[in-house]
Amino acid sequence: MNKIILSTALLALTASGALAQDVIRMGTEGQYPPYNMIGDSGEVEGFEIDLGNELCERAGLTCEWVINDWDSIIPNLVSGNYDTIIAGMSITAERDEVIDFTQDYYPPTGSIYIALEDGVDLEGGVVAAQTGTIQAGYVAETGATLLEFATPDETIAAVQNGEADAVFADKDFLLPYTESGELMVVGEEVPLGGGVGMGLRESDTELKAKFDAAITSMKEDGTLNTLLDEYFGEGTGTY
Repeated sequence: MNKIILSTALLALTASGALAQDVIRMGTEGQYPPYNMIGDSGEVEGFEIDLGNELCERAGLTCEWVINDWDSIIPNLVSGNYDTIIAGMSITAERDEVIDFTQDYYPPTGSIYIALEDGVDLEGGVVAAQTGTIQAGYVAETGATLLEFATPDETIAAVQNGEADAVFADKDFLLPYTESGELMVVGEEVPLGGGVGMGLRESDTELKAKFDAAITSMKEDGTLNTLLDEYFGEGTGTY
């Protein structure tokens, strides 16, 4: 993330305002279920797609979806390739130095390790994580050997083929991989981040205000809690 900060700080000065455009482009990854993924139809879908479409409707905006790889998702926002990031991105102080965030639309949650067997060495072994995530930063501080991959699916494959002892990621992403019994949760859950929010260029204050107001309205009428419970299980929505 430090490299991202250095490479994008100057670009932020030249990014144009999103509201001057007819269409607001919503940047997402499309590889992080159930937050966002490519469905059988070839179109992007998931919790954040349903959420984003509802937010756009409430904000009176016309929005379209743009797929972008995670490792360049912040630089491409700052350089103007799209106008928002809505991609399971945790709000952190480091990211906030480069971009701005709306209020959170998913409360702070935990991250977990999964592995092929119990008893793996999480502090001295090899742990896979997706590049540029708060989980990768955490693993780097634990003493474990960090093995970074561009996509979340590659981190799972690294454990399955014996390249890594465990994978560390957001709980909601990893838990479905334990349902078959091949992989299991190991170690303790780790609380990370300040919730998930929508990323915007720091210059787009009017756009941020529109989305903040829309998120607030969804919290107040219970719609956001209903959507959270639908995708992540009953009781997830706590707003």
